[in-house]
Amino acid sequence: MTPSESAALYEVRDHIAIITLNRPDALNAVNSALSTAAGAALERAANDPQVRVVVITGAGRAFCAGADLKEIAAGRGIYDPDNRAWDFAGLVRHWIAKPVIAAVNGFALGGGTEIVLTADLAVIDENASLGLPEVRRGLIAAAGGLLRIHRQVPAKVAAEIAFTGAPVSAARAYELGLVNKVAPAGTALTVAMELAGVIAANAPLAVQQSKTAMHESAAAQTGWSAEEWAVNRAAAKVVMTSADSKEGPRAFAEKREPRWSGS
Repeated sequence: MTPSESAALYEVRDHIAIITLNRPDALNAVNSALSTAAGAALERAANDPQVRVVVITGAGRAFCAGADLKEIAAGRGIYDPDNRAWDFAGLVRHWIAKPVIAAVNGFALGGGTEIVLTADLAVIDENASLGLPEVRRGLIAAAGGLLRIHRQVPAKVAAEIAFTGAPVSAARAYELGLVNKVAPAGTALTVAMELAGVIAANAPLAVQQSKTAMHESAAAQTGWSAEEWAVNRAAAKVVMTSADSKEGPRAFAEKREPRWSGS
């Protein structure tokens, strides 16, 4: 495997494709190699007639810790340069007709939560947590988080999640409807595979057309439309060209509290 391929693993079991984010030493934080590999894996699943369901999970003790802030602090890109339209992790704007399940095996913060919000269904380990802590680093949840969170939970709850950056426990995530199931510790992938198996046993064309119909009838309201992403891009431009957007990742890399300037 090339370095980018090893940043995300791919296998198929019983019509279920498993994509494993594979940077465990970095808590599966997203860099360019991971975006490239994960995006390619999702496209591979989309084009394989034997695959009926996709499960996305993480290697090691985390699902995904979000963007690799050390890469950002160093001025390096974290996207697939050849498929920039797929956006963060090669996943968040990469729509496929087949159902996608997030198997949240460990904490999924920032971009990790944004991947969960992208998925059609989600299973979370009872000890895992979600959250959008970008504001604590001078950033915003620009990988679809701000477009999707208020579509999936009540507006005031979404505002609290986005404005405070505080984590959401697995139990609270289930209560809010952010996830479908809470799995006993260490079994998120197993439970997700069981759910995937139920779906995979159904007529694949019927399932795919069901997803397509729901997607196309609600795309303008669920964080997939071009118009929503244009608004998102404008907000992200303001933030990402600010001094604070550089200070947050720099402070993280230097293991100190950030010194915000508000500009």
